[in-house]
Amino acid sequence: MGQIVPRPRRLGRKELSPAKAMSNLLESNTVGPLPTEPTIFGCSEAMRSVRDTVDKVAATNLPVLITGESGTGKEVIAKLIHCLSPWRNAPFVKVSCAAFLDLPFENELFGHEWGAFVAAHGTKPASAQLAQGGTLFLDEIAELAPALQAELLNLLRDGQFCLAVEGGRRNPDVRIICAGDRKLDKDVGKGSFRQDLYYRLNVIHLELPSLRERRADIPLILDYLLACYSTRYDRPVRPISPSLLEMLQKFDWPGNIRQLENLAQRYVILGSEHALMAELLHARIRSGGLKVSTGAPISLKNLTKQSIQEFERDILLKELEAKQWKRKDVASALNISYRALLYKMRKAGLPGSRAHMGSLKGGSN
Repeated sequence: MGQIVPRPRRLGRKELSPAKAMSNLLESNTVGPLPTEPTIFGCSEAMRSVRDTVDKVAATNLPVLITGESGTGKEVIAKLIHCLSPWRNAPFVKVSCAAFLDLPFENELFGHEWGAFVAAHGTKPASAQLAQGGTLFLDEIAELAPALQAELLNLLRDGQFCLAVEGGRRNPDVRIICAGDRKLDKDVGKGSFRQDLYYRLNVIHLELPSLRERRADIPLILDYLLACYSTRYDRPVRPISPSLLEMLQKFDWPGNIRQLENLAQRYVILGSEHALMAELLHARIRSGGLKVSTGAPISLKNLTKQSIQEFERDILLKELEAKQWKRKDVASALNISYRALLYKMRKAGLPGSRAHMGSLKGGSN
């Protein structure tokens, strides 16, 4: 990159976008607070290579392509690369490429001049110019329109792009980071994404693992999220019980970290582990992962009841094992009375001691 210029003046909403439809297109040109690096990367083997690559690439101006399932933290990694770079004090501008599909202006990413097309009632600064001296983060890159793919290729190849109509060419000094939840090579094969642009973007490739591939990091990430939302909403938060935490680590998390974040918010607001259980319950119902004990049709009400019973039995059994079947300790850990514990154990078909557990299992075979 060339010499870093001072951070551009923040423009007012009308200067940024004369059209109301554009008002939320540029989501931020500041990074904002980030989790600590241990929280971002955790201790899992799956994230170790990601961390090594981030450390090596941050100081360069090479394009970075970040892929992974939705909710795996691609934007967080992009912001971290920016913060670790020599250009950390310059803007970080995020643009969602999918937004261009339903918007009337194809040149929003690269700006326009007065009268460039119908309804162009003012000069719109290009997002690439707003990121001058810093990072332009293009999210959902696979959705970028073909006409804009050509201009992005020019920017990567020649360091220039063309402003609509009379604007001539611009030479921004930016670092490009792109992200998407599907592999671009498949779009190249289908002809929906330019092959030459793909090779320009795919200089450094980071593939983020799903949360189910880094289950060991769930406690650390969850603790961070609970602390954040406890502060934001000014609510005290009880620690997650070991038995429920184990269940969380066994869940598949199709929505990845974003789904875990939503769950953490509900827990902080509602103040009960039942909020977490409800999230897992609804996810299991949607995925069809519930076991139905009969071949007959079952109502949603009965299905919900059955699933709650399964969850409760699992929690009771895991807590009993953790406390060596000391039932008073279990009742204290679950914050219920000793009498309530005995009732729940009978209802779940659990014996009164560990010694009888083996005979129960043997009788069920």
